[in-house]
Amino acid sequence: MTLAEIIDRLGLQVRAGDAALRRDVERGYASDLMSDVIANGLEGDLWITLQTHQNTVAVASMKGLAGIVLVNSREPEPDTLEKARRESIPLLVSELPAFELIGRLHGLGLTGLRA
Repeated sequence: MTLAEIIDRLGLQVRAGDAALRRDVERGYASDLMSDVIANGLEGDLWITLQTHQNTVAVASMKGLAGIVLVNSREPEPDTLEKARRESIPLLVSELPAFELIGRLHGLGLTGLRA
């Protein structure tokens, strides 16, 4: 499933990375700890977090993640938004809490399990 399809089905708001929305999403990963995502996130994962600072973009870029979704209507900090735009990292916002968003992503067929 592409990131664009997920955005459409779940009503996510795009804040950055418009050019990369046709990317396939392999799995989902949820964590608010940078070290956890560095250790366990996989290329193609869609990262669900409440962290709004620019280090999220650095981690997403380093790991080759499909994008970042901020939950609970959290907005990225200005420097985060700028960095995401520069690095073409999709940065999305959901009004849903993490638990609900993850459930809906699973309902669309995404899993967090490694192949």
